[in-house]
Amino acid sequence: MTKRNMNEDDPLDDFDARQITLDGVTKKVYVTGSGPGVIVMTEMPGISPHVARFSRWVRDAGFTVYMPSLFGRDGAVPDAEEGVAVFKRACVSAEFRAFAANESSPVTAWLRALARLAHQECGGPGVGAIGMCFTGNFALTMMLEPAMLAPVLSQPTLPLNDPGGIEMAPGELVAVKQRLDREDLTVLAYRFKGDRFCTAQRFAAYAEALGERFVARELPDSAANRETPPFFAKVVGSPHSVVTAHLIDEAGQPTVAARDEILAFFAQRLGRLAQQE
Repeated sequence: MTKRNMNEDDPLDDFDARQITLDGVTKKVYVTGSGPGVIVMTEMPGISPHVARFSRWVRDAGFTVYMPSLFGRDGAVPDAEEGVAVFKRACVSAEFRAFAANESSPVTAWLRALARLAHQECGGPGVGAIGMCFTGNFALTMMLEPAMLAPVLSQPTLPLNDPGGIEMAPGELVAVKQRLDREDLTVLAYRFKGDRFCTAQRFAAYAEALGERFVARELPDSAANRETPPFFAKVVGSPHSVVTAHLIDEAGQPTVAARDEILAFFAQRLGRLAQQE
């Protein structure tokens, strides 16, 4: 993969920007690659160069990436002022449940439909998905779609007002747990130990709800990249984004090991041998 400057806006010119209409709702989705489908859901405040880089890693491992534009300015380096404005708009959007424990964000219904479409278009046993930050829990709710086989939760932050809450309707959570048991599936989840948005209490709540099906990884704060875009430096203010802004792209780093584990998880669940760079 060609190295790109993470401090410059990304033109996303190696993605096919598609307008996809599902259930009467149209969203832009950036698509690239071949092989089984993997849905990459952006963190706040949008599809940054770091999020696009992660999508390219997934693509280069042998998958078709579907990266929906859910908020923010696509390809932009996360600026503090602009990022806060995007965050505030998302918090009051009807598509999200930023402050509601025990409720699923309405946008997850559209994302489940996207998973069905990705499976139809790409074939294979099913699709994978990763949610990050604001979208972190969405991959779990998407397990209500039978095509979804490989859910990854990276620093799930919702609900914002309940550190130990789960942003998912109780009945849906029970249904997902039953499916995980029935089909012998697991959920991978990642956070930094000092993350003030994705807390240890939240991971404990997931573990209580899902039992051994919830496979948690907690990275030391020392593993986080200290050189981050303004939004993360000035607004987030703690280690947070495991496979994007706080990833240190060097061999032997814990964040790179987390990335590689996620790629291997997709490969194992979706029946694809990951390609080596």
